[in-house]
Amino acid sequence: MYYWTNELWRLAYLVGGLGALGWVLGEPGWGLAGGLGLFVFIHLRHLRELYVWLIRHPHQEPPVGTGVWGDLFDRLYRYHKHQRQTQQRLRDIIRRVQDSSEAMRDSVVMLDRRGDLEWWNSAAEAMLGLQAAHDRGQHITNLLRDPRFVEYFNARDYREPLTLPSPIRDDLILQFQLTLYGDDERLLMARDISRLHRLEQMRRDFVANVSHELRTPLTVLAGYLETYGEYADQLPPRWQRGIVQMQGQTTRMQNLVDDLLLLARLETDHRAEQAAPLAIDSMLDSIRADAETLSGGSHHLRIEIETPQRLSGIEQEIRSAVSNLVFNAVRYTAPGSSIVMRWRAWPDGTQDGAALEVSDDGEGIDPVHIPRLTERFYRVDKGRSAATGGTGLGLAIVKHVLLRHDARLEIESRPGEGALFRCVFPAERLVNGELQASSAGKASAAGSGQLPQ
Repeated sequence: MYYWTNELWRLAYLVGGLGALGWVLGEPGWGLAGGLGLFVFIHLRHLRELYVWLIRHPHQEPPVGTGVWGDLFDRLYRYHKHQRQTQQRLRDIIRRVQDSSEAMRDSVVMLDRRGDLEWWNSAAEAMLGLQAAHDRGQHITNLLRDPRFVEYFNARDYREPLTLPSPIRDDLILQFQLTLYGDDERLLMARDISRLHRLEQMRRDFVANVSHELRTPLTVLAGYLETYGEYADQLPPRWQRGIVQMQGQTTRMQNLVDDLLLLARLETDHRAEQAAPLAIDSMLDSIRADAETLSGGSHHLRIEIETPQRLSGIEQEIRSAVSNLVFNAVRYTAPGSSIVMRWRAWPDGTQDGAALEVSDDGEGIDPVHIPRLTERFYRVDKGRSAATGGTGLGLAIVKHVLLRHDARLEIESRPGEGALFRCVFPAERLVNGELQASSAGKASAAGSGQLPQ
């Protein structure tokens, strides 16, 4: 306000002074016009100096101005200097980020909102074969063309990493992780896990080989023990008890070896051969019969079929997964408990998928154990699990079977409220078709609360 008041006084002095001079000379109008013209000339000269300074010499000291122009020059200079300092700090930060990314052994690739390459570190050039001269601005899927990566990129669900071989070296195994940031931009990181992959492969091969080698001596032991068992009545009582215990432990070892071999096959065999529409109703009925034999008729088992859709998969593997869930329910629930096998649409009221559920009204499981239940040999109650003859591999087998069928395992349980194990299959695994007439009978029996015999 101070400077504007001064400008008004300056205008008054110029117009008044030149107007008075013109009045003395007999030309007051020319005097007034001259005062206004001089005032405009001064402002135009300052405006030109401002333009020349901003265009040609922005980093130099501002021109000297009077009045409001002097204040304007000073303010613009301070603002411009602050902006230069801010830009320099940002450039320093970007340079440090790039230097730190260059020092990383992991590949770092920055993608814009369209998925085009913007920047990457030197590790990305070594692992992914990126070249600054040709690849900048290219879409990432033009360079990483593996269908699994393209599907992972387009799915926009980056909670879990993706493991793939390097596009330039088959012996280099990379773990890809995408992260969304900024304006729908993406950060791609690739880590070399070749050593871990080899160690894991060695572990799987070791377990598979040892398990395979154990089958022969266990078979021999089981055969001799069975022979001795036939003449147990001729042996002393102490020997009889020893033979019975050895038979039980040999059987347990054989079950453990069989489960380890099955797990090894599930982990190493990634083929999806023999996938076909499954008769869920007859499969569940067969599993129910086996479970009743295991329980000795002390549990109530029920089947509920709530959707006519069939599941496309490998019957032997799906049967193994569901059998493990049902047999666990039989082993770990008290006699008289109810166990339900249910096939239904999932989520409720949609056709987005379907679920195979096994639920019971037993003691339940503390939620603290649920995240680790699918780990190998993990047991909630080690003493009771050993007594029931479990190997500790059942849920690990279920997990791998479901992974091979694009499905997932959900577990819901609380102490005293029973347990629910849900195998959720995507819509791509479902086949439209009517189930057999026997399933309708079982479904109606389930709806009326009657147990199938």
